[in-house]
Amino acid sequence: MMRELPEWYYDEFIQVGTDYTDKEEILHYDQKMQKIRNIGSEAETMLRLIGLQQEDRVLEIGCGTGEFSIELSRHCKQVVALDVSEGMLEFAREKAKSKNRNNIHFTKGSFLTLEPDDGPFDAVVTQLALHHLPDFWKLIALQHVGSMLRTGGRFFLKDVVFSSEIHDFDPFISKLLQSIPEQVKDEMTREYILHIKEEFSTFDWVIEGLIKKAGFRIEEAFYENGFLATYLCIK
Repeated sequence: MMRELPEWYYDEFIQVGTDYTDKEEILHYDQKMQKIRNIGSEAETMLRLIGLQQEDRVLEIGCGTGEFSIELSRHCKQVVALDVSEGMLEFAREKAKSKNRNNIHFTKGSFLTLEPDDGPFDAVVTQLALHHLPDFWKLIALQHVGSMLRTGGRFFLKDVVFSSEIHDFDPFISKLLQSIPEQVKDEMTREYILHIKEEFSTFDWVIEGLIKKAGFRIEEAFYENGFLATYLCIK
């Protein structure tokens, strides 16, 4: 069920960054993610941190092509999977169907819009999605995530988060772009540049403050390469 939002609320459905509406583009994205990410290892880390139980209900925000929702669904009672792209959702539905996963509910939505029908979730997970919101709206989004979790529920957050220990970003970004694997270098370079120019990734001290302000305790935090962070948070 979608919330009725005031007129002044941020529109999460505005396209920011790469536009994934074409079926061929979505298929290409899915194949690219299989090449450049270790999906199995990432899913294993997520599952270990949130400690899923068989009767748990889980919300994934920004499910993309459904890879992690499908893996989560093997370990819990129900997954509600949100994305702002109807094309991504349709692709994810077909993928889940092909793998006989029938306990996933894919629906259009994101951080600000969902109003759960069946009570609070036991866990919420999101990866590489919160940076689509400016910092003010990150706090509103995190507060809403908290409102959808039971007390003691787990919140897994992974996103692009820049280290406050970096003092000169010119050489850092140049080195980051040079480190992109050759097989995806041209495409990923364009995407990285678009991300840095137009999206809303923030600093570690900012996101930590927002998480705590929203009513979470940071149980574990992992930082990688000066620009990627993973948090396990408890409500």
